[in-house]
Amino acid sequence: MNKQRNPDRQTAAHFGRAVGDFAGSEVGGRAKWMFAALLLLLFGINGMNVLNSYVNRDFMTAIADRQEAEFIRQALFYIAVFAGSTLLSVISRFTEERLALLWREFVTGRAIRRYLTDGAYYRLDMSRQLTNPDQRIAEDVRAFTVTTLSFVLMMLSSSFTVVAFSGVLWSISPLLFLVAVLYAATGSLLTIVLGRPLVGLNYDQSDREANFRSGLIHVREHAESAMMARSEDRLEESLRDRLASLVGNLRRIIGINRNLGFFTTGYNWMIQIIPALIIAPAFIDGRVEFGVITQSAMAFATLVAAFSLIISQFQSISSFAAAVARLESLVEAIEAPESIPGPALSTREEAERLAYEGLGLRSPEDGRPLLRDLSVSVPFGTRVLVGGVDQAASLALFRATAGLRVEGEGRIVRPRADDLLCLAERPYLPPGTLRQALVRTAMEGQVSDERILGLLRRFALQSVPARAGGLDTPQEWSTLLSLSEQQLLAVVRVILAAPRFAILDRPETALSEERLQGVLEALSEASITYLCFGRSDVPQGLFDAILDIHADGSWTWTLQEGTACLVS
Repeated sequence: MNKQRNPDRQTAAHFGRAVGDFAGSEVGGRAKWMFAALLLLLFGINGMNVLNSYVNRDFMTAIADRQEAEFIRQALFYIAVFAGSTLLSVISRFTEERLALLWREFVTGRAIRRYLTDGAYYRLDMSRQLTNPDQRIAEDVRAFTVTTLSFVLMMLSSSFTVVAFSGVLWSISPLLFLVAVLYAATGSLLTIVLGRPLVGLNYDQSDREANFRSGLIHVREHAESAMMARSEDRLEESLRDRLASLVGNLRRIIGINRNLGFFTTGYNWMIQIIPALIIAPAFIDGRVEFGVITQSAMAFATLVAAFSLIISQFQSISSFAAAVARLESLVEAIEAPESIPGPALSTREEAERLAYEGLGLRSPEDGRPLLRDLSVSVPFGTRVLVGGVDQAASLALFRATAGLRVEGEGRIVRPRADDLLCLAERPYLPPGTLRQALVRTAMEGQVSDERILGLLRRFALQSVPARAGGLDTPQEWSTLLSLSEQQLLAVVRVILAAPRFAILDRPETALSEERLQGVLEALSEASITYLCFGRSDVPQGLFDAILDIHADGSWTWTLQEGTACLVS
């Protein structure tokens, strides 16, 4: 079994690290107080349960002896115990749910931050070494936090119960106490043997459920394209394959649960009869009162249940172990320094220039050279057009400049991330308000409404705020706006961010020649140095140099008079 299928070694370490991180966080103090309150509540609940066993004994004895006054008195005690137990149980459950929610919020927030830091989400997607990280962050974190807290409290409660009811059961019958211990130990061992395969199967089931759901999401997101291509048959075939995989694994889980159910159901039924078999002869001989039989049955059932936590919760434990293994895989993959195999281009940061030093790029499909030994330095303030007959080479150079994974060798010198922004051919505008789409998080509060509206008017987008319901109404921009409008909004976002460099990938695809010229003029006025990757026939009056990539990977560099670009 691989590491993901054998999570036993990782569960304790991951659990300890998760608890330690939570306890030492900014909400750790609050969490500790809530957990301490839970311990006191559990102690009180177990105390009420012990008291209830004695009240029940005297209540049943009063019935058997036909003592009306004692019967009424014990009934009042019964009501008082039930009221106290109810109050403690409800408050305990409320506190547990609030603590679990606090923990989930902390773990999920930290997972999101790590997932989106340093391009981890991109590395994981490109390497394909981890399936469904989205589900691990959403569902597995929820299962981990809620179930972990539940198990910890159940174990503590079981420990309190064992301590409290061992004395009660021993005082009734030492033999019955020993039977309870042996019965629970044997049952737990057999449950582990019968149910162990569920850990690996539940691990697989989570991925197969996510794969099926992602297939359905794909249909929804590509509904229009699929409709025009008449690809319903292929989509149905793919969904049916994923459904078959899901159902097949689930059948195996159901089969093991059936076998486990035969054992656990019989195990639980026997709990009801064992105390009577041992204590009833003593009642018949007159050595104990009738109420002792009911007290022994309650104490035996409670003690065996405390010892039998593995039996009663094994299916949940198996799902929990799978969730722990999946989360551990997510953490390891995110924290890995390099998740994508194969050679990578070397990079270096410099504030005042963008440069390529001996850069060679290759096609990922067949390994053919796309670009050979490119050595060019572009200082700040120099505007460059990158073109050529081979669009694959231009795209590869754009991706490499943007910091994406490209096969090749050599070095790229570029400014820090905040000083180099990219405009892809199909721009990405995250769902949210118009203000959020245009203003970077670090600049919120620094850009006025007038500045935003003025830029929108400049690019003939003045109708967008009205269509979007203002600057602060959440929207899904890919459905509200045309591709051209999305591209222009992305340009506005770049201008507002004011980086030193910007790179544009084939902007002529979505923009007319007139609009593209307006975009380049606006970038120049904002003192943003740009590299425009596109066809060589785009407007060239706003460029200081042209890099032309040929079909064989060679290149030529043409400078306008007075330009300070360097070729090395």
